[in-house]
Amino acid sequence: MEKFKNIDDVLDFAMKSEQEAVDFYNQLASTMQNQEMKDTFLQFAKEEVGHKARLQKIKDERLFDLSDEKVQDLQISDYVVNVKPSPDMKYADALVLAMKKEKAAFKLYTNLAQKTENHEIKAVFQNLAVEESKHKLRFELEYDEYVMREN
Repeated sequence: MEKFKNIDDVLDFAMKSEQEAVDFYNQLASTMQNQEMKDTFLQFAKEEVGHKARLQKIKDERLFDLSDEKVQDLQISDYVVNVKPSPDMKYADALVLAMKKEKAAFKLYTNLAQKTENHEIKAVFQNLAVEESKHKLRFELEYDEYVMREN
């Protein structure tokens, strides 16, 4: 089972995941006919860009120091969603994938917050976790509404 080797691995993984979310939400927005959902996806993409920027700042300024031992406790597989978006993906499937990605990001940021002693960085990761959980909730609500409309 693959593990992170150091904090840079963790931050790089998180930034890559945020960029994948940006691309995914922009792609979903481009397929939306419902303007409200299009705007929601574009807003989420914008927020994910902000998340990536915060992570990049933490990495660039070396604000987050975590022992390699603590880093290696984090299993990469715990935060990977193995389903890839496709252009012909059904809307309900895209919403489920978005929920899974947001849940994985929430888990990563929650675990990072628990592992740091730095209160400022802990707050950053806790805030990121809260934002990801809000995204997941929004997708859950949209999924429920969509399923109700379809049935």
